[in-house]
Amino acid sequence: MTINDWQHRFDVWIRHHFNHADAAHDVSHFRRVWKTAQTLMQGQQVDALVILTACYFHDIVSLPKNHPQRHLSSVMAAQKTADVLGKDFPDYPQNAIPAVCHAIEAHSFSAGIAAQTLEAKIVQDADRLESLGAIGLARVFAVSGSLGVALFDGDDPFAAQRELDDRAYALDHFRCKLLKLPATMQTEKGRELARSNADFLVHYMAKLSAELQGDFQHIDDDVLRRFGSYAL
Repeated sequence: MTINDWQHRFDVWIRHHFNHADAAHDVSHFRRVWKTAQTLMQGQQVDALVILTACYFHDIVSLPKNHPQRHLSSVMAAQKTADVLGKDFPDYPQNAIPAVCHAIEAHSFSAGIAAQTLEAKIVQDADRLESLGAIGLARVFAVSGSLGVALFDGDDPFAAQRELDDRAYALDHFRCKLLKLPATMQTEKGRELARSNADFLVHYMAKLSAELQGDFQHIDDDVLRRFGSYAL
């Protein structure tokens, strides 16, 4: 059975059995993570089926960001994936399941589980790239809106004189997590792509800052100087 055959089977299963938790974790997300993973795995000696499976099932359990057990989501997802593969895909290679489960457990930022295999590193990078760039920009505001989080602090949007708090302000999430992601990337290609997309987010912040000051034609160079190092 080819990789494309497995992808089709996983796609059908997800569409019939998975009710996504939020706008950032739907079947389109799984497809995009797999597509990105294919870019990252080019020229690498890896098990493509392990990567494909982890990409499609890594968020099969995804607790809300404000859930007290959020950090356990990836472990729960790995356990459920093993159950699903055993029950609904009896022809799936049993010896690949531990590697799939590890890749799923290690993909999560909040879980803090180190990726030990190249397959897990690729899945982790591919998933984290979803949090940067244009897609990441859309996701952060979609998820924050669903949780009732304000867009930004109108008095101090870039936290010049207060502590960052991404539970209260969506924009704070850029510096609390998103702009830190390039430094966590495990693959050379992942780091390259992450830096480029982090630069996009910094330029968005600079544009936002200018608009908040009534300037709709330019960007705030001071914001670029303050936060541009995140994309280096």
